[in-house]
Amino acid sequence: MSISVKKKNTPSKSKVEIRPVEPLKPELRRYVQFGIDLYHGNPYYVPPLVFDDINTLTPGKNPAFQFCEAQSFMAYRDGVPVGAITAIINRHANKKTGEKVVRFGFMDFIDDKQVVDALFRAVSVWGKHKGMTKMVGPMGFSDLDKEGMLIEGFEEMGTMSTIYNYPYYREHMERMGFTKAADWIEFRITIPDRVPDKYTRIADIVRRKYELETLTYTSRKRIKEEYGQAIFKLINLAYKDLYGYVPLTQDQIDYYINMYLDILRLEDVCLIVDKDRKLVGVGISMPSLSKALRRCEGKLFPTGWYYIYKALRGASDVVDLLLIAIHPDYQGKGVNALLFSTLLPNYIANGYKFAETNVELEGNENVQKQWEYFERRQHRRRRAWTKDI
Repeated sequence: MSISVKKKNTPSKSKVEIRPVEPLKPELRRYVQFGIDLYHGNPYYVPPLVFDDINTLTPGKNPAFQFCEAQSFMAYRDGVPVGAITAIINRHANKKTGEKVVRFGFMDFIDDKQVVDALFRAVSVWGKHKGMTKMVGPMGFSDLDKEGMLIEGFEEMGTMSTIYNYPYYREHMERMGFTKAADWIEFRITIPDRVPDKYTRIADIVRRKYELETLTYTSRKRIKEEYGQAIFKLINLAYKDLYGYVPLTQDQIDYYINMYLDILRLEDVCLIVDKDRKLVGVGISMPSLSKALRRCEGKLFPTGWYYIYKALRGASDVVDLLLIAIHPDYQGKGVNALLFSTLLPNYIANGYKFAETNVELEGNENVQKQWEYFERRQHRRRRAWTKDI
C-alpha cells in the first residue's frame, strides 16, 4: 500500500509567517489539531488525545516545566497553518551532559522548504537567545514523551507511544545539515502458543539463585500504594545511562503514577521483588490502543472513550510493551526471562497475537537479547538529529 502524503506545494510568493503559540487552551488546541489534520486519511498514523498533548505543553499541568522552559511556534501561509514545532530547554538534561542544548519536538509540517526552514530558524533564534549552542530532536520534556523521527517503517501502524511522520521529514533534516545523534529500533514479536522451554528453565534458575518473586495485582489502588513510587524510582535507576534520559523528579513521579497506573490492565503488569520485597524488575504493558485512537481522531467525546474502553477490555490482538526496567544489579542475569515467563501466559490467555516493543536504542544489546527466543522482525527505526546553532 502506498503512503498518502501532503504533496509539496508549488513555489509560492506568499510569505511564511511564524507565530509564537501562547500557552492558552484554544491556541494549543489549534496547534495539536494541525498534526492530526496533516495525517488525515493516512492508515498508519495514530493521533494523540488532544487534551493529553495540551496538558503536556501547558505550564502548571506538566511538572517538567519546573525545570524546563518551552516555546511553541506555528507557521502560517495566507492565514492557513502549515507547520508546528516546540522548542524546549531541559535544564536538568543540560546540567547532566554539560551541553547547551535546545530540544525540538511536537512538530509537523507540510513538504515545503520555506515552511521547514522558517520553523527551525525560529527554534534556533529562540535557543540562541537563551544561550544554547546546539539543537537536538525530536525529543520531548522527558524520556516518557514521544521521541525520535521515523526514518524506516512508514507502512507500519504506529503506537500510542511513538511518533509517526512522513518520509519527507528525513529529507528536510538532511538538507538542513542535521546529523544523527542516536537511533532507536522497534520490533514486532509474534506471541508463541506457549512459553518457550528455554525461557522457563532460565526463569526457574534465576528465581532460585537470586531468591526472587513475581507479583501480580488485581487492584490498581494496591499497586499504587505498595509499589507506585518504587516503579518509577527503579525506572530512574535502570534508564539513567540511556541517551537523553533525565531522572524523573518527585512531582513527575507522582504525575506519571496517576497517568499510567490508573488505566493499566493489571494482568499485563508484572513486578519482581527480592527476598526483602524490594523491587528489582518491572514490566508494564497494555493492549494496543492504536486502532482505538485512530477511531477517536484525538477526541474522547462523544464516542472516543468507548473505543478506548473497549480496547482496554481486550478488543485487541496486539500488546504494547510500554516500560521494562531491571535494577542495574540484576541486568544481564536473566531476570527478563522471569518477567516474561510470568506475562506470556496472560498474553496468550488474553488473545494477543503480537507484541510491540516500542523504542530501544540500537546499541542496547541487553534489551534486544531478550527477544532472541521469539519470532520477531525489526520493523521501524527512528532518529534523533543534531546540529550546532
